[in-house]
Amino acid sequence: MDLKRLELARLYNRFGFGPRPGEFTQALKAGVAATKQSFLNPPLIDSGAVALPAVTDLGKRPEPNTPEIIIFARQLRSQNENIELWWLDQMVATNKPLQEKMVWFWHGHWATSIGKVNYAMPMLKQNETFRKYATGNFNEFAKAMFMDGAMQIWLDGGENTLKAPNENFSREMMELFVLGVNRYTETDVKELARAFTGYQVSRSSGVVVYNEKRRDMKSVTILGKSAVMSPDDAIAHLVSQPNCARFIAERIWYRFVSSQQPLPANHQMISAFAGREIAPVLSTLINGTDLVNPQYEIVKSPVEWFIGVCRALSLTPSKLDSFNKLHGYLEKLSQVPFSPPNVGGWPTDEAWLSSASAQFRIAFATWLVNQADLSTIEAQVPASRAAYLADLLAVVEWSPRTAFALREVRDVVPRLVILAICSPEYVVSA
Repeated sequence: MDLKRLELARLYNRFGFGPRPGEFTQALKAGVAATKQSFLNPPLIDSGAVALPAVTDLGKRPEPNTPEIIIFARQLRSQNENIELWWLDQMVATNKPLQEKMVWFWHGHWATSIGKVNYAMPMLKQNETFRKYATGNFNEFAKAMFMDGAMQIWLDGGENTLKAPNENFSREMMELFVLGVNRYTETDVKELARAFTGYQVSRSSGVVVYNEKRRDMKSVTILGKSAVMSPDDAIAHLVSQPNCARFIAERIWYRFVSSQQPLPANHQMISAFAGREIAPVLSTLINGTDLVNPQYEIVKSPVEWFIGVCRALSLTPSKLDSFNKLHGYLEKLSQVPFSPPNVGGWPTDEAWLSSASAQFRIAFATWLVNQADLSTIEAQVPASRAAYLADLLAVVEWSPRTAFALREVRDVVPRLVILAICSPEYVVSA
């Protein structure tokens, strides 16, 4: 196996959403070191950034069977569609692939679904928070996420009061967001819930406000520390724990390197997170040796696969011929932006490789290829088209079986492209 090609392919497919036409070929010429630096030190301004959609506070849902409810429902549906298309467009158009991939990563980490939140405004605000802290300081990030309206709605923060503590947010803050499973006690959960009391949220706008009457002002004991703690105090205490460094390194490893092989006990990512800055963790991982270990395979999630295809074929999601078809394909493949299935986020690897998903992916691929300009591929002599596609898609190498299948259809370019983007070598980031 060509390890240089393997490392570059993993850079593009794991730390971004795949190359645009010509990018992978150029990276092969520029070399691994230069390409890594282009990921780690992108331009300050994303020249490909897509303007934020116009999203307004729609206010309280009108009464049923009124003229107002019809207008409201239309506006709500339109705004929800618009933010979905906006983010898909942004992932395709970005010139800061690592930044955008980290926004996507944090969406799966701080998983929040519009299915419960309902309104677009809080979800878009949360996405902007992900952008602000994507590669920044995790302590500040975690504090910002406590005050995030969508998260407060999603985890019932507004129901957590002095008289009726709700442990939903405190449990997930420890287990899924900061420390990990079995790194706290049930007493810690109850005490953190008390420290989190006193906040209310507007469902339509996502604005979080403090209500002193709902606040527990007594001392709490969390992970061995006793004090009167604000949410910021409590979160800073959680983030300072050694288990936080290990957990965040584990989560990044799980999503970017391997969900099958565990993070090595003394991996440098853990010590790189000593200052709770995210960027050094990514730099340590990218500049390390893990990207050339052939055993670390990861299956592209449906959104990652779709965005990679769009980047390779120069397609813009919002310009495809039907939003309903696009959304429907993503739903059938069980991954829609802003709609993770639960607070744990999306699954990985084998979850995306069922026989049903393979059929849906082929149908999706056919729909996409039929809207793409394939003239550049058609311009290649038939014998070189498979190699051209390998560079276009950042595929390390075609297996003998796939190479044979591609050779059989090389004269029928649409079918050739469909086979390539549905091949195991493309669906799985080797």
